[in-house]
Amino acid sequence: MSKNLSALSFRKGVEKNVFERMVDAADKAGTAEKNDLVHQMGADHLFGDAVTLGAVSFYDFLKKENEGKKVFVCNGSACLCAGTQENLHHTLEKHFNQDEIGHICCLGRCHEGAALQYQGKNYSGQNDDALSDLFQTGSGDSEDRYAVVSHLQPPQLTAPFPGIDAYYAPFKKLITDGDRDALGIELKESGLRGRGGAGFPLHFKWSSCRVAEGSVKYIVCNADEGDPGAYIDKYLMEKQPHSVLLGMMVAGWFSGAENGILYIRAEYPDSVTVINEAIADLRAAGLLGQNILGTGFNFMLKSIKGAGAYICGEETALLASLEGQRPEVRTRPPFPTIEGLFRKPTIVNNVETFSNIHAVLTLGGKAYAQIGTPQSTGPKLLSLDSHFAKPGIYEVAMGTPLQTVIDLAGGFKSKIKAIQIGGPLGGLIPMSHIAQLTVDFESFKKAGFLLGHAGVVSIPESMPMIEYIQHLFQFTADESCGKCFPCRLGSTRGKELIAKARGDSTYKIDRELITDLLDTMEQTSLCALGGGVPLPIKNALEHFNAELQFFFKG
Repeated sequence: MSKNLSALSFRKGVEKNVFERMVDAADKAGTAEKNDLVHQMGADHLFGDAVTLGAVSFYDFLKKENEGKKVFVCNGSACLCAGTQENLHHTLEKHFNQDEIGHICCLGRCHEGAALQYQGKNYSGQNDDALSDLFQTGSGDSEDRYAVVSHLQPPQLTAPFPGIDAYYAPFKKLITDGDRDALGIELKESGLRGRGGAGFPLHFKWSSCRVAEGSVKYIVCNADEGDPGAYIDKYLMEKQPHSVLLGMMVAGWFSGAENGILYIRAEYPDSVTVINEAIADLRAAGLLGQNILGTGFNFMLKSIKGAGAYICGEETALLASLEGQRPEVRTRPPFPTIEGLFRKPTIVNNVETFSNIHAVLTLGGKAYAQIGTPQSTGPKLLSLDSHFAKPGIYEVAMGTPLQTVIDLAGGFKSKIKAIQIGGPLGGLIPMSHIAQLTVDFESFKKAGFLLGHAGVVSIPESMPMIEYIQHLFQFTADESCGKCFPCRLGSTRGKELIAKARGDSTYKIDRELITDLLDTMEQTSLCALGGGVPLPIKNALEHFNAELQFFFKG
């Protein structure tokens, strides 16, 4: 059935995208879950009402519950650990009715806390007077400020933008005089691995799409990775947008794709604006469209705004979303490079992965590989939350000691007992283990943790670890696509167990039961949401046993 829907969606193509129509409808009406809207969108694409309603009712910003919401409070892990959101909510209650206040995760203001979204703009760190002015006048300071520090000389991902002509010179040379086989060799020699968390070799993915059968192929940038604590994508799209776009254009030339789509989180409105401006600049410079620079290469770029669904950070759910279907995870194989968007060969990489391509072109594969370690090459960005003395974006070579990053940021402003790296599915690292870790995939895996996206959330000593575990289960239960039982039921059951133990001092959780639950989720979930959240919870049970033993028996 889903393959038939993919084919029907393909008939309209990217430019008349049904998902965009859903988002536009919600922007105007507060929800896309209206009978007339649902029926018309379904009829235009030959989808049944049930299919379209099943899609729009999934997203936070499309479903009926969103109607009438005027302000949204961030409930991500970083804001939770910052301890700012309860006071923020009380302040908002002075200006809005309770049913006008919604919740959102995550706004990428992890460096500051007290994050909210109002009238399509993000704010953070506002005091009561500033918020009163904002709600009374509709204007306020939404500027996003944080440190940007490179430990690399010269910087790669954080280098100043020299202008389109200079920055795109390697791309122009590539499509004019370059050889795809030669580029394939450079990519392989670079050792570049995907920065979305799995660390999959880029050359293998791109080569797979290149040789896949089919005259229609796509390049998709996964800019919907919404790990709380990770605002790396946000930085790159807003401060280094051309690094992302160039990487996509090179992928299109290499694989034979003519369309690139950036699926950008609705929680990052400024990213959507900046990326669209950068795309317009490329069109004006003659670097997008038909027969670019007379080379016969055709390529178009388009951004599509998401609608509030963490699961769309999983590549197959994202592709289903773009097709106007309910964003549920698809089984693999076939992988997207064989059957991706509209069941056509598709390269899906995240923002930071595409941003590394410029360095590969300018340095060459072998020189790029000299940055980092033999297994984890190149530069890596980390984003640090508000507990650091100098929070912000930090660029280091892969293999840099984690303690070096903490030192660069001036250490912590308050006492911290653990950090979580890689979002809600990332490892939970006690401070006693920091010294043994380096910023690369192998070091984290060997120690029983996960580098992931490399956003850092600090857990203060004042926060009970049992509360944080409940937050992780709650997050997974809220964000599960619901397709597989282990994730949908396991996360809910885990949340219930923790809540009961916290609320009833006579109830103790059976350790064998919680271990069996976590093992089942880890081994049988369809994707990394249900399969990944057991890792930090197991880390907590192992490293914070003394603090948690009150809630467990056995």
